[in-house]
Amino acid sequence: MDDALVIGGTRFIGRHLVAELLDHDYDVTLFTRGTRENPFADDDRVDHVEGDRTNDTALEAAATTVDPDAVFDCVAYHPKDVRAATRIFDDCEAYVYVSSGAAYGREEIPKREGETPLHDCTPEQATDDSVETYGNRKAEGDRAAFAAADDGVPAMVVRPPIVYGPHDYTERLNWWIDRVNRFDRVVVPGDGTNLRHLVYVEDVAAALRIVAERGDPGEAYNVGDRRLVPLEELVESLADALETAVEIVHAGPRELAAGELALEDYPLYRSYPHVLSTAKLAGLGWESTPLEAALAHTVDEHLESDRNGDDNGPAREDEERVLAILETL
Repeated sequence: MDDALVIGGTRFIGRHLVAELLDHDYDVTLFTRGTRENPFADDDRVDHVEGDRTNDTALEAAATTVDPDAVFDCVAYHPKDVRAATRIFDDCEAYVYVSSGAAYGREEIPKREGETPLHDCTPEQATDDSVETYGNRKAEGDRAAFAAADDGVPAMVVRPPIVYGPHDYTERLNWWIDRVNRFDRVVVPGDGTNLRHLVYVEDVAAALRIVAERGDPGEAYNVGDRRLVPLEELVESLADALETAVEIVHAGPRELAAGELALEDYPLYRSYPHVLSTAKLAGLGWESTPLEAALAHTVDEHLESDRNGDDNGPAREDEERVLAILETL
């Protein structure tokens, strides 16, 4: 494969995917609305076709103009988007849909492709835009890709959990980096052992390329850090990357209530472990970036950015009330 069309490609996962494809000598075309700054505007290896991916006519025009070998769909948020793209690009060599670990509909450890059931999706959920239906919509997008594969389209699915790394607009990990960077005492909800699978964005980009080149149509592939760490160890690892030291203070539901907070108010907290098996993807030759290196790159970019993740977690003044209560115990 030589030519790739990236639907999206300027913001986060897509931005790193484009860099990954360029590093592997692809000719890349972006398909975006043109509403965000294009980081590849001055790179003559990257073309840009402007259009709205929810407009089938615009996608059809892009298919005719570009005729890509591989299509990477980074911004399909509704099942109809996947159905349209797999119909329009039915003659490509690979269509890779960026799904999510949130598509899984049953709690088990680990969640495995083809074994762990996916969420159901009602017609109402399929057209909804709320956070509550995100997993349902992604699961139905998976089923749309599988149906296309049954019809002969080389469609495949990649399921990441929460993605972190440079240019992360969600800022969920940035909230923790900011806390560790600014304060000597960091509140960790619960006992610090809760486990939520994360994945470094450059590893997602590599997974998308590898699945396009080596994956099997009709298959899904989980992608996630090969080394998982509980929240307390993640905070300690961030402190190491920042070359600082912090005192970790555990706070349970009763202590957090002093600040009118709850465990779930903290980014990356999850009461039940969320773990994806990545053995299937590793079988294609994919490898994970060592956690220390991934966090170091993420921290370095965070320090150069203006992101702090403030909207993702508790205000410090609320935490100060919790810390004051803990000091009396």
